[in-house]
Amino acid sequence: MADAAPPSESLSEDGGKRRDFLVLAAGAMGGMATVAVVWPLIETMNPSADVLALASTEVDLSAIEEGQTIVVKWRGRPVFVRHRTADEIAAAQAASLDELSDPQPDSERAPQAQWLIVEGVCTHLGCVPLGSKLGDPRGEFGGWFCPCHGSHYDTSGRIRKGPAPANLPVPTYEFLDDTLVRIG
Repeated sequence: MADAAPPSESLSEDGGKRRDFLVLAAGAMGGMATVAVVWPLIETMNPSADVLALASTEVDLSAIEEGQTIVVKWRGRPVFVRHRTADEIAAAQAASLDELSDPQPDSERAPQAQWLIVEGVCTHLGCVPLGSKLGDPRGEFGGWFCPCHGSHYDTSGRIRKGPAPANLPVPTYEFLDDTLVRIG
């Protein structure tokens, strides 16, 4: 019996192994509980399906006649898509940049001259300017008119008169082909 280890040493080794297992198991359970609580919180920060659906919109241009403007929704905001006439293009390109309070050449605002795509929100107080429907007042420069405070925009969506501080914003867009454009 002299060869056998004393009973207190054998219990101590067994107790240490059990204790290590319990600490490891408790740590693993705590980690899983933390992930189970934190994951849904992080997931709520992702955009919802309806927001992702509005991230971009495609517009068929084939039905828009020359001189006509349609209004589409993008990210909950109106976007004016105008098929400009030759006279509207000429007027927009002839405007002197020195006369503009927010100078920007027409070629930057409408890379394909016959199509102008701008957000339809007045840069003064966020109203929707008139000029997209037949019979709407288009202001002194033939573009859009915001009746709330009298802002006048030209055929390139640039502010020409009134309290608006900036041009109608141009959203990001790309032509997918001759008759289809993706906004956003």
